[in-house]
Amino acid sequence: MSDKSSKSQQDKARSGGDFNWHLAEGGADAATAEMEFAIMRAFEGFGRWQSECLAAVCDLAATGPENAMLHIIRMNERPKSIKEIARLMNRDDVANIQYSLRKLIAAGLVERKGSGRSGVTYEVTDEGRRVTDDYSDVRRRILIAAIEAQPGLADRLVEATRTLMLLTGVYEDVARVAATRRRG
Repeated sequence: MSDKSSKSQQDKARSGGDFNWHLAEGGADAATAEMEFAIMRAFEGFGRWQSECLAAVCDLAATGPENAMLHIIRMNERPKSIKEIARLMNRDDVANIQYSLRKLIAAGLVERKGSGRSGVTYEVTDEGRRVTDDYSDVRRRILIAAIEAQPGLADRLVEATRTLMLLTGVYEDVARVAATRRRG
């Protein structure tokens, strides 16, 4: 048995996974692929949770990112510009952000204030404040209760947050490197 094959078998035995696919041959490759797959599944589950939690408190059919945008606009109880919203959400798709803002405005949850390129900000309305407060209450009763029911999970979330923040920086850095290698 070759060294590569033996190492791959050891990796499979250690993790219980089958890494016979194009993204993972073992070691750091397998660990990264499994983590990326877990992030994708968690992202989708998180988006469904956000949509269902919002649906419990209002009639707006919003995506997870639109829901997150509503809460980010309310963050620190101060208006935000599109540039701030994009930065806080780590997004650069301004046209999609504008579309979501129009949707939140039409629902009466957010209002636009000011004028001109640098003077426009967005803030939650009284209804937006009520919805985000109600969302927070449902979140505490369901999600936070479930987390607290798992011994040690709250402490593990602190470390997971640090890890995700570190990975965000790594992915941003390697995205810049990959952008320099685009095919023409």
